[in-house]
Amino acid sequence: MSIAIWPPVGPEELIKGKQECLARELEWIVVETHTILKDIRHGLQDCYALLAPIDPGSTLVMSTQRNERVKGTVTRVGTRIIKGTIHLQLKTLPTQTLNLDASHPVHIAALETIHTHLTECLDLLSLTDTPTPSNNPTQLAAQLRIIAASLNESSSLLKGPALNEVDHSWQTDSCPPVHFTPALGPNISVHLGLQESSLVLWLRALEPVDSPVHFGTKLGLALGTVRRLEHDEMDRPFRFTYSTVTDGGQKHRHGTAHPRSSGSSPSGLGTPSSNGEATEVFVREKVRVESLPDPNLMSLSAKLVALGHTLASTRRNLAAVMGEEFDE
Repeated sequence: MSIAIWPPVGPEELIKGKQECLARELEWIVVETHTILKDIRHGLQDCYALLAPIDPGSTLVMSTQRNERVKGTVTRVGTRIIKGTIHLQLKTLPTQTLNLDASHPVHIAALETIHTHLTECLDLLSLTDTPTPSNNPTQLAAQLRIIAASLNESSSLLKGPALNEVDHSWQTDSCPPVHFTPALGPNISVHLGLQESSLVLWLRALEPVDSPVHFGTKLGLALGTVRRLEHDEMDRPFRFTYSTVTDGGQKHRHGTAHPRSSGSSPSGLGTPSSNGEATEVFVREKVRVESLPDPNLMSLSAKLVALGHTLASTRRNLAAVMGEEFDE
C-alpha cells in the first residue's frame, strides 16, 4: 500500500511541508506538556504538605517482636523525630531508657533529602507556570529529566536499601549524645533510617578495639563457656564516629564536646567520636527494630510513584515528537 499526494508536489515543497507539520506537532506537544505539568505541580504540592511540620505528627511504636529487648514510641513531625522514649534490655548493656531531648530533635537524613528534592522540583516547575512559558522543547525536556531524576531518588529513599544490602551509614550517621537526656553513653550507637515507608531503628552495643579483655572472659571464650552474641558484624573492626549534622544539615553542627552524665568514659570511646575523629570499635550486639508503616509516608510514596509514571509518559511523548531517544 502506498500513499500518494494529489495534486503532486515537488521534493522541496514536500520537505517544507514536513517541517511545517513537525513545527505544529512540537507546538502542540509543548502546550500539552505545560498543561500536564500544572497537574504534576499540584501533586508535588500535596507531597510537600505530607512532609510539612504539622502537629501532632505520627506516633510510631518501636518494639521488638516476641520479647521486650526494645520497647517504646517515637513521634515524627515533618522530617524530624521530636519526641521519643525507648526502653532497652540488651544482653550486653545495662537496662536503660533513651529519652529524646525535645530541644534537639533528630532530623532523618532520607526525609531531609526528599524535602530538598521536592523543593527543587517545585522551583523548576514554577519557571514553567508563567503567563508566557518557554516554548523551547529542548529546554522543557531538560527540566523534565531533572524532575524525573529527583522523583526517582525520592521514591528510592522511601523504599530504603535492600535487606540483603550492606549499609555502613551507621558508622558516620549515628545520633550523637546531645540528642538525648541524659546524654547517650559512649558504648551505644543509635541510627535511624527508612524501609518501605517505615521507620527503622538500629541499635549497636560498641566496644573499642583496644579495650582490655578480662582474664576470666578470655578463659571462658577459650573453654567455650562464654560465647559472644552472633550477628553479621561480629569480630570485625569498624571505624565509628557520631554524625555532626543530625540537627538539620548545615543549620547546626555539634561542637567538639558533648554533655556527659559523668566523667570520662571507662571505654575511651566517647571523646574521639565526639570531636569528629573515628574510633575503631567492635559491635558486641546488634538489634534492628522496624515500626509499622507511617500512613503519611505510605501516601507520599504512592503519590511519588504515580507522579513518576505520569512524568515518564509525558517525557516519552515529547521525545517521540522531537525525534529523540527516550532515556529512562
